[in-house]
Amino acid sequence: MSTNLFTPIKLGSTELKNRIIMAPLTRARAGADRVPNELMVKYYEQRADAGMILTEATAITPSAVGYANTPGIWSQEQIEGWHKITNAVHAKGSKIFMQLWHVGRISHSSFLNGQSPVAPSAIRPEGHVSLVRPITNYEVPRALETEEVKAIVKNYRQAAINAMEAGFDGVEIHAANGYLIDQFLQDSTNKRDDIYGGSIENRTRFLLEITDQLIEVWGADRVGVHLAPRCDSHDMGDSNPLALFGHVVEELNKRKIAFIFTRDPLDNDSLFPKLKEKYDGVLIANQKFTKITAEKALEDKIADAISFGVPFIANPDLVVRLAKDAPLNEPVFETFYGPDHVGYTDYPTLKDLS
Repeated sequence: MSTNLFTPIKLGSTELKNRIIMAPLTRARAGADRVPNELMVKYYEQRADAGMILTEATAITPSAVGYANTPGIWSQEQIEGWHKITNAVHAKGSKIFMQLWHVGRISHSSFLNGQSPVAPSAIRPEGHVSLVRPITNYEVPRALETEEVKAIVKNYRQAAINAMEAGFDGVEIHAANGYLIDQFLQDSTNKRDDIYGGSIENRTRFLLEITDQLIEVWGADRVGVHLAPRCDSHDMGDSNPLALFGHVVEELNKRKIAFIFTRDPLDNDSLFPKLKEKYDGVLIANQKFTKITAEKALEDKIADAISFGVPFIANPDLVVRLAKDAPLNEPVFETFYGPDHVGYTDYPTLKDLS
């Protein structure tokens, strides 16, 4: 029997009703207090036809933030806000994992009570701080001391404990897109000479220490890792991405985690099919997939599930639309990070249009 997007799958110990995964999508609706609210409950509930939802990136501590109005998971109020979301998603028969986030150097002192952003090395990224006006360059980050790195590992552990209290089905480590863990992985941003720098083994140490801590909290079958092997976000780069991410995947495979998520479009430069060869668990592929290319990837066994991002923003009933080969709503990019329901919970479903 052939596998398609609507075939159930077991991801670690979690049974999914289909192989359509909602990607983590920063939407900046949590407000200045960074507490999940009723508007966010509605947004996630609308999209719970997905086999699994990965939450928007969620800061593990106040010092981990780099954008306005993104949610956190360090306070009791945040835990309670997220619990309303997990209850709503579970009531519709879907699963939801929290994506844990530290932005590292992709921040600004204005978000950090005047403190400098931190990073593995004091290398300023090119580009501008997101949505800050007037246009503001990124700052030179402060290189973390070795003991500070170890303290952040513990922060991830506590965030994972908080996510469990909030009713999640598991956690995903955000190790992609040029944020803190990715900054440790790639040699253009990691120039350290301690145990967290230099060799591939040392540069992957931070991610693997976090992974081991989260496995202690959740069990390996409830932990996933998000990777971006294309090295194409936030002024990143590595001299040998295949060797780096191949080693990461081999180490994660030894730990038998629930899944690896790769943001890596399917083209001649794709690394994720090669990474899939090194991994025995569920590989979730993401970026610019259509129904046709998604089902071809499943058929060719280069991925086990497919994650959609922007299509889920504009189509709360994306699963139904894919099943019926129905046309998709067009996303309105100007409202991706707006302050209210506009462009967030007001996209029409097929039922609305009938």
